[in-house]
Amino acid sequence: MNLVTHYAPNFIAPALLKNGSIVDNFNFKKETQKKNIVLFFWPMDFTFVCPTEIISFNEKYPEFQKKNTEIIGVSRDSVFVHQAWQNTPIKKGGIGKIQYTLISDIQGNIQDSYDVAHPILGVSLRATFVIDTNGIIKHQIVNDLPFGRNINEILRIIDAIQFHEKNGDVCPANWKSGKNAMHPSKDGLIKYYN
Repeated sequence: MNLVTHYAPNFIAPALLKNGSIVDNFNFKKETQKKNIVLFFWPMDFTFVCPTEIISFNEKYPEFQKKNTEIIGVSRDSVFVHQAWQNTPIKKGGIGKIQYTLISDIQGNIQDSYDVAHPILGVSLRATFVIDTNGIIKHQIVNDLPFGRNINEILRIIDAIQFHEKNGDVCPANWKSGKNAMHPSKDGLIKYYN
């Protein structure tokens, strides 16, 4: 299901917060007001591709923060499994200390509301949603389980969203911050190519 242009479905769920504490009732909508959000799903803790993504998000976290963007991760594991994974050193298959919130979706209700469940295994696919400050989903991409996501591309999408919001111009293929954009008109297109 395509959720782009729709409000991001709300959820209230157990969470391991970035300060290491556990809460039972993290309210997604309430906790993310006035921020851009990267909401991403992964299949399971203590697996293989998943830690590379979670650690990569963590390494880039300061860049997301500069863009007024919060990261929130979701899987079907319990908050206690998330915590154990954080307490396991990276070189032993863990993820180390994470600077963003990890949500527990044991029943699979959140992944179902975002329509990202694997049709056979029941775990989440590698889904990423970029949500603007108004709670509108602006970008979504879903990878099958073997393929990790590109964190730099997610940063580029946030740049494009913020650029468009500020200037009204649109971002052509392969656009990056600092590159030429175009006015959304025939004249704008001609000017861009000239």
